[in-house]
Amino acid sequence: MFSRLGFKKSGLKIIIVGCGKVGMTLVEQLSKEGHDVTIIDSNEQKVSSVANFNDVLGICGNGASYTTQVEAGIKDADLFIAVTASDELNLLCCTIAKQVGDCAAIARVRTPDYSHEVNYLREKLGLAMIINPELEAARDMARILYLPSALEVNSFAHGQADMVKLLIPKDSMLCDKTIAEAAGGMVNKVLICGVERGEKVFIPSGDFVLKEGDMVSFVTGRKNVAPFLKEIGVKTNRVKDTLIIGGGKGAYYLARHLLELGIDVKIIEADKKRCEELSILLPEAIIINGDGIDQELLKEEGVEYVESFVPLTGIDEVNILLTLHARSVSKANAKVITKINRINFKDVINGLALGSVVYPNNIASETILAYVRARTNSKDSVSVETLTHMYDGRVEAIEFMVDESSAVVDIPLKDLDIKDNVLVSFINHNGRIIIPSGHDMIQAGDTVMLVTTHSGFTDITDMLEETDE
Repeated sequence: MFSRLGFKKSGLKIIIVGCGKVGMTLVEQLSKEGHDVTIIDSNEQKVSSVANFNDVLGICGNGASYTTQVEAGIKDADLFIAVTASDELNLLCCTIAKQVGDCAAIARVRTPDYSHEVNYLREKLGLAMIINPELEAARDMARILYLPSALEVNSFAHGQADMVKLLIPKDSMLCDKTIAEAAGGMVNKVLICGVERGEKVFIPSGDFVLKEGDMVSFVTGRKNVAPFLKEIGVKTNRVKDTLIIGGGKGAYYLARHLLELGIDVKIIEADKKRCEELSILLPEAIIINGDGIDQELLKEEGVEYVESFVPLTGIDEVNILLTLHARSVSKANAKVITKINRINFKDVINGLALGSVVYPNNIASETILAYVRARTNSKDSVSVETLTHMYDGRVEAIEFMVDESSAVVDIPLKDLDIKDNVLVSFINHNGRIIIPSGHDMIQAGDTVMLVTTHSGFTDITDMLEETDE
């Protein structure tokens, strides 16, 4: 057992099995937010390092062992999270945890065979959530390739609203205009909720002046995204084809999504047996057996002329090099997406011309963190619907469900004492996305997205200034 002397945590009691990238990210984020975290892994060195660095309890052992779970405090735990590399082990860990303790359980399950059975498994095993990072990352990538001018596309309100990040190019009609001026001349209503300029990030007000090179995030109803981009002169046509390097789970999920969208797919995979499997799973795709880092093979398979390029090998460095190569030889100005698993070197990665960067492990940890935030607020109801970190974690976009007892209900937004650096970005009222003005009111049953530089919000009322009683 490993631990470092520290203060007593006052949040939920959470047990995490698995010291991989997702597990380490969760330990760091959840312990930072004041939760009582215990980490379990069979690798003694990893457990010791993670436990000491994050001031949490660490136990070296088998996470599926009754004895190990009891030692970790399963009988008093609020939440059990299994994120080992094995889907079957994760499901077994959660099954035992549900039998021994009275806690919610979350399992990471990535295998395509199980992806069709998620609802059945969750219901029969009594799990709070099954998270599939590769599948969620593939959905993000597909949205970006459907809207190639975007650097990022995040979905809210059960797909009714999108938040899109893009670069303001030279000579854009948005350059040197205040947000109020830009919005005033637009037919399609959007809200610019975040701007990155150099190393600074802003939650902008109406008098904020947009500049060439700004990284801008805007939110609007999904149906308004393409018309708005067209209105400001940005290309909105989806790509016609894509070249994927690597034939793993993520490649399968992405190819399946793209084929459903009518986008041609070619996959280069080194393992002959896996190529045969993919040919059966994806009969409409072209599967090439070969080395994806062979420049001659890439040229033969059309890397110079393909409209999009996605390296999905298991090695970050290879993905980065392949992206840089594709950008350097592309005659079609290909849209590139780079998948990166490690998040340690974001500053370096941001300095490279990698196009859109997708972090599957971040997607998993953010989904779980949203659930934890909701349970922190109330163990019987879920108030946090969606959570997304923006601009390298410096900004949070959080979607809340609002109940009738909330202090923000039926009051015009202009009359609420909202903290600085908090922006009410949209109100989802019965499926209708409202870009709010000061006269709009939040009603019971609405979901509301806040964009803020504050961290740790667990309820919609956290946006309000505290008043002295």
